[in-house]
Amino acid sequence: MSTLEERLRDVVARRYHDRHPFNRRMHDGELTPDELRRWIRNRFHYQRAIPVKDALITAKFDSPALRRMWVRRIQDHDGGADGEGGIERWLRLGEAAGLTRERLLDADGVLPGVRLAVDGYVNFCRLRSPLEAVAASLTELSAPDIMRTRIDAFERHYPWIEADGLAYFRTRVGQGSRDSKEALALVLEWARTEEQRDRAVAALAFKCDVLWSLLDAVDHADGSEIGDEGPPA
Repeated sequence: MSTLEERLRDVVARRYHDRHPFNRRMHDGELTPDELRRWIRNRFHYQRAIPVKDALITAKFDSPALRRMWVRRIQDHDGGADGEGGIERWLRLGEAAGLTRERLLDADGVLPGVRLAVDGYVNFCRLRSPLEAVAASLTELSAPDIMRTRIDAFERHYPWIEADGLAYFRTRVGQGSRDSKEALALVLEWARTEEQRDRAVAALAFKCDVLWSLLDAVDHADGSEIGDEGPPA
């Protein structure tokens, strides 16, 4: 019988969104400028929810050591001051791609399917057990690899995006590796019964579905929600 770690890694290997057709087209250099901007804008709705879901997870911990460890993820995205952190770096990615900061911050234009996927993930972290909420974060097991692939793809295929705009991807290579190791250790420690192990695997599968559904919404949009705001590719 497979170990829990093997089962978790198998879920990510089979269901992570690097296999989604939109991501494949992105990494193969096949997206139009407007398609890429649509992804950047809608993915930002997910990015800005990350510290919210991490705050919900942090509140579940009764250990100061665990809270100190997990709260670092909030600061990674919110920064220690204005102009810092992952959310700021994603805004700069959008600006490098020709989107205005105001448009990125305007949640009214987010695709309904993206909004539903993100709300579903935040509510999952709010309502489920610490084990399940932490297990859902283990999509980060594949985050460093997809970030390396994305950096190479953007540099090679989308040179019209300024190089400084890729800072988010570069930073997440190290952060994702660290975060996934910490979360995996917690899940392996906490999931002691077969039921708990099954719940951990199901939580990770759910998170893969969230990321896949987000890309489905972006991939199937008709483009009417975003204009050509940037320079021609």
